[in-house]
Amino acid sequence: MLINSVNPAGILALAASGDDTWFNNPAIQRKLAPATLETFQMLGVSGVLTIVLGMLLGLALVTTGKRGQHANRAVYEVLSQIVNIGRSMPFIILMVALIPFTRALVGTSLGWGAACVPLTIGAIPFYARLVETAINDVDHGKVEAALMMGASDRQITWGVLVREALPTLIQSATVTLITLLSYTAMAGTVGGGGLGDLAIQYGYRQNASDVMVIVVVLIVFVVAVIQVCGDMLSRLVDHR
Repeated sequence: MLINSVNPAGILALAASGDDTWFNNPAIQRKLAPATLETFQMLGVSGVLTIVLGMLLGLALVTTGKRGQHANRAVYEVLSQIVNIGRSMPFIILMVALIPFTRALVGTSLGWGAACVPLTIGAIPFYARLVETAINDVDHGKVEAALMMGASDRQITWGVLVREALPTLIQSATVTLITLLSYTAMAGTVGGGGLGDLAIQYGYRQNASDVMVIVVVLIVFVVAVIQVCGDMLSRLVDHR
């Protein structure tokens, strides 16, 4: 992996012997770009999987709920409890608990690819509940009108419920992506790589304040960009 291509001992030796102030720190010069790339890779892969699978799980909750087209209390309660358990699990504990499963799935428990497994599993229940809330807020009269016109279940789900809730769903996805970004930072504490690993290894443990500050500023900037893009897209699709 890119982030492991440079010997950490060599970086520390250079930092100790040379000028380790802002942007002259070898840890920043050699590690910042690969760490940023790994964070975006984690965020991209886990974000796509979370939104797709979380949407499907949220729709299953809506469909089997008391107002759904296929109301089934037993199925809904099972799905709801799975979501509740997933949401209540602290991410750092989830990562450790999933190490055997992650290793069996991707062959290793280290690196950004391995981190995508607990990231996705931890975020799916979070987004699914947001999807359920957003779709349940859609005016039920629009569903009844579509039923009177002979709309199929698929048309009601995607043409009415999802379409009407789309601005809120995008806002929910924005919140989820920002949450995932914070999760990627925690993943760095257990070998997940990325900016979190850079901040822990070279910012905190080596007391390099410049590394820590630059990583924090970069993460804040990425959060701001995600929020602005989410707000713009939500307004763009809002036809109400």
